[in-house]
Amino acid sequence: MNDLFIKLIEKIASIDNTALFAASIFPYAIFLFYLYKIKSVNKFVKTGYSLTVLFVFVTIVVSLFTLNYYNKTLVEIDFWHGLAESFLTLSDFIILLGFIKMLNTLEVNNS
Repeated sequence: MNDLFIKLIEKIASIDNTALFAASIFPYAIFLFYLYKIKSVNKFVKTGYSLTVLFVFVTIVVSLFTLNYYNKTLVEIDFWHGLAESFLTLSDFIILLGFIKMLNTLEVNNS
């Protein structure tokens, strides 16, 4: 069983996921479209989720830079990988602030 699991993981790891990564922008764009239609969601949450697209863009640009300049992948160079991931941290922080702000505006009904 363990050997079968390892072979399955190795098979999945060998699949090129570039097309899947590129195609994932469409469901995310649909998500953003409907998120912006919801009036009860504040601008922090909407901006945070939109900044995730900026994270993807920055990651692609920095990845291309590291491949061309260092001849290594992004995950092999800690400084550039951390810089790219900081944009995800920024978007997550803004989403968190938005949800905290939404929770603080909720009215508590105690019985």
